Amino acid sequence: MIDENGLAKLREVFGVRLQENVHMANYATMNVGGPADALLVATSAEELADTVSKLWEMNLPVKVLGSGSNLLISDKGLSAVVVINHAHNIRVNLKSNPITVRAESGALMMNVGKKLALWGLAGMEWAAAIPGTVGGAVYGNAGAFGGETCRNLISADVLHKTEGRSEWLCEQLEYTYRASGIKRGTLDAVILSTLFRVERGDSQKISAEIETFRQRRWKDQPPGASVGSIFRNPPDDKAGRLIEAAGLKGKHKGGAVISPKHANFIINEGSASAQDVLDLLVEARNAVKAKFDVELITEIEVLGDWDKLPDFLNPNPDSKAVNQ
Repeated sequence: MIDENGLAKLREVFGVRLQENVHMANYATMNVGGPADALLVATSAEELADTVSKLWEMNLPVKVLGSGSNLLISDKGLSAVVVINHAHNIRVNLKSNPITVRAESGALMMNVGKKLALWGLAGMEWAAAIPGTVGGAVYGNAGAFGGETCRNLISADVLHKTEGRSEWLCEQLEYTYRASGIKRGTLDAVILSTLFRVERGDSQKISAEIETFRQRRWKDQPPGASVGSIFRNPPDDKAGRLIEAAGLKGKHKGGAVISPKHANFIINEGSASAQDVLDLLVEARNAVKAKFDVELITEIEVLGDWDKLPDFLNPNPDSKAVNQ
């Protein structure tokens, strides 16, 4: 917990921008999560860089959040300064070769995809089906319908805790399936903006493909408050299929349920706690391990102060910044 001296310094540095004791359920798509010690909002890449730099200089724990997807925040909350990333500017450069789009990390991926469709630019139709932010997509190497962030990414404007701000090429982010070096905790950095490659295409065909993706997502994925897909798909299989085959589809815990529509989703039916969600997640993983000897890997990130976490979910206690 940030002590009173730390809060006093935050008030001095950030003034009216600072919010205290803010419940994180309002900033997470699962609609669960207790209070954060302090919260700040950044509305541009420059403000995000300045804010995080000041917090690092103050030696305070920092978590940078975007849309709040793919996150499970403890009922006890976060002992950190949360920075909500609302930097959402998107710029297209038609004169570059290849054609590029520069998107700030708080921009929604679906807005990037839709804007490119209006310009008749192809290659990122899949992005219009991603519910999170650009920063979250780069952080977690998000993908959908055969597309993947690392395939379009040229570089990212990154603020590193010790090395400062610079443009990192794609390979410097150390990508693996649904992860980067920042997500794994090997790179202590914050994504400020990104540069993607695209190409000219037919606007009507691009829009039609985006609509197809939207319809497929509506058909396959359940409505309601969730964190998105809980587990990564193991090689040559589907996490949802394994959980269903293990008999957990429709399983309830408190106000949470493993979706009867898609077993790789846990839905908050309105009164769920973060602990309810965690208990279902652990039960599903244990059941799949027992029945199929497959250890599912979580796609989500678990944050905050918990009484007890299984080893496979223990978060890094260091002040790594998170883009979601």
